[in-house]
Amino acid sequence: MKKFLIAFFCPFLLFGQSFYTEVDALIEDKKFMKAEQLLAAHINKHPDDEKAIELLGDAYGSQHKWDSAIDQYKVLVERHGNKAEYHYKYGGALGIKATKISKLKALGLVGEVKKSLLKAAALDMDHIETRWALVELYMQLPALVGGSKKKALKYANELQGLSKLDGYLAKGFIYEYDKELVRAEKYHKMAILDGNVLKIKNRNERNTQYYQLGKIAAVYNLELDKGEKCLLRYIKNHSAKDGVSLAWAYVRLAQIYKHKGSKIMALKWIDKAITNNPNFIEALDEKRVITSLKS
Repeated sequence: MKKFLIAFFCPFLLFGQSFYTEVDALIEDKKFMKAEQLLAAHINKHPDDEKAIELLGDAYGSQHKWDSAIDQYKVLVERHGNKAEYHYKYGGALGIKATKISKLKALGLVGEVKKSLLKAAALDMDHIETRWALVELYMQLPALVGGSKKKALKYANELQGLSKLDGYLAKGFIYEYDKELVRAEKYHKMAILDGNVLKIKNRNERNTQYYQLGKIAAVYNLELDKGEKCLLRYIKNHSAKDGVSLAWAYVRLAQIYKHKGSKIMALKWIDKAITNNPNFIEALDEKRVITSLKS
């Protein structure tokens, strides 16, 4: 009888832990649809489970189901308006949706995107991802609807106060976007030469940092071993939220091996890029360059 009671109650005692362990494992394995199904069923029974709602939003976002992700994050923002992370995710999902629809429709989302990201920045002065999003937003928006290089630089300076590496990368992005290539090169090189590049282990780590650093190494033929490690780490941890495709990471690795004089390895990675995206013009052009090299 005692054994029966233990067996009966243990699943309830362990449910929370085992449920999230299973969900985390599915997300880690990129089985987002299965995670979505489990989370949706769980929320149907436990509609106030904040963690589950956030994870469901993340699962939707990982599958590019932006409307569904937005719905989940909006619930969190409305219930917990003092949490920066929820405003960041809500604004970020809205921003990504804006890039997928017509420019006219996207204009209707700009105000809400900006409002959410600014709220997140105000709630958490150390929130690196939000400041990155604001840098990109202010650079990519036309001036007529609120774009501002000055404001982008403001958040790049805030980033540099939190993380020198992020500050250098943000300023490199701003000047490259604005076609000030000499200044962009200055900050890009400062980033790749930073001695702490491969020691990023804080909660604000962004996988895209590794792509950006690998790209810099490939473009400037600089710190090639460091660039190679960064790109391999980016590929290993890649998810839909990273924004830059795996095909581009493969191209950058091919370029690094080209600089190293390893034609075989360069061809291996450029072929992976083309297999990933057969119509990738830049990869096809790069393959012609690599193929023409002497072995």
